[in-house]
Amino acid sequence: MHINRFWAAILLGIPLIYLIVFFVTPLGMVVVDSFSNPAGELTLANYVTVLGEAYYWRVLGYTLWIALVTCVATLILGYPLAYYMSLIERRRAVRRLCFILILMPLFTSNIVRSFGWIVLLGREGLVNETLVLLGVVDRPLRLLSTEVAIIVGMIYVMLPFMVLAIASVLQNMNGSLREASRDLGATAFSTFLRVTLPLSAPGIVAGTLIVFTLSISSYVTPRIMSGGRSVVSSMLIYDQFMLVFNPFLGSAIAVVLLVTSFALIVAYTLLLERRPGRRAPS
Repeated sequence: MHINRFWAAILLGIPLIYLIVFFVTPLGMVVVDSFSNPAGELTLANYVTVLGEAYYWRVLGYTLWIALVTCVATLILGYPLAYYMSLIERRRAVRRLCFILILMPLFTSNIVRSFGWIVLLGREGLVNETLVLLGVVDRPLRLLSTEVAIIVGMIYVMLPFMVLAIASVLQNMNGSLREASRDLGATAFSTFLRVTLPLSAPGIVAGTLIVFTLSISSYVTPRIMSGGRSVVSSMLIYDQFMLVFNPFLGSAIAVVLLVTSFALIVAYTLLLERRPGRRAPS
């Protein structure tokens, strides 16, 4: 019994120590710095600046907007792909190939992928050349350093997370439920709305939470795709730490972003728990 407790303490203690050293401690230091000034005094001046100036609210709102659009777009694009991979395609080799193609971008740096989109979206890139060749536009469009470029790059980076989250639920779905729905006379569309879609809700929730939290804190893709013309909160935090050398204000911005994202996630989960038709646990 004592030996089992010893090994249980070891197995629990190692990850706990890791979290304390590499997560709790740095986060605590950021929180402390957000209430400090260069003289080492405790102050609320950093939060007065962040919460009192309209510029920081605009940057925060723009960050949330980019994350929301990315989340919705990846859901719209990712759900059909996950549905096809999990429920329509029956050949195991093709399904494996689809998963490999989805996972391959994750093995490449975000910097490399973002620069790849710069090549595609440039004035002489493939997208503009195709549009001009087809006669859609008379001259190349300015696609880079725009909000469209940021969203396109973010969707490309975040799409695998959405697809994998939804596909993992669809693959474990009991197929007999869909068959029973069809046997009872329901159409394929009705079966999807009444059976498949509700049962895949956990994957949708997981995917949207993952994509939103990653998007709201993304730095590399917005920085490269915007060309510095658009600013999100992560870029503002980086600039305060590395360019302006004001880690105290940067820490306050980081804490505000963290609290905001946490509050939105909690509100999202509470809204899902209280949605109509959901049974209360007995």
